[in-house]
Amino acid sequence: MKEFSVSGQKRATTGKKAAKELQPEALAFAIPAAQLRKVVYTPHVYVVNLTIDGEAHKAVMKELQFHPTTDALLHIDFYEVNETKPITIGIPVKLTGHAQGVRDGGRLSQAVRQLNVTAPYKQIPETLEIDVTDLKLGKAIKVAELNFNGLEIATPAQVVVCSVKATRASRAAAAAEDAQ
Repeated sequence: MKEFSVSGQKRATTGKKAAKELQPEALAFAIPAAQLRKVVYTPHVYVVNLTIDGEAHKAVMKELQFHPTTDALLHIDFYEVNETKPITIGIPVKLTGHAQGVRDGGRLSQAVRQLNVTAPYKQIPETLEIDVTDLKLGKAIKVAELNFNGLEIATPAQVVVCSVKATRASRAAAAAEDAQ
């Protein structure tokens, strides 16, 4: 995974007392939004090297909150990672190859852009490449059919990743062939 470094300062105030008591391990800190622009507005997954008041932490972004009308970044939840503890994170899917069904006149449709995987952060790739070369017209690739070394897929097995759908032109060509 790609890495990115930012630095910030601990916050003196942390909101409601009940939230603070429920999460004593949470660390409230402030970072200028401009420093995080490259990490927030990208499809890639980054390990963020946080330096907070001289103390180093490695983390990944878990959740983002934006202002409802201005779309300004309000809040980011980071999840601290280490070498041994596995994390679950969404990784972008990249389809490779030219599907047989597309060559036969169909249209390739990608249903999901990310798959959730669980593994130690050092073993997580930047993208999950799926070869669609053998995908025929009217067929689909489901999560259950995928296997990546060292990764456990956390997305439900019945989820369709991509499929080749018949177009009107391909149906007309098939009907013309059947008529002959």
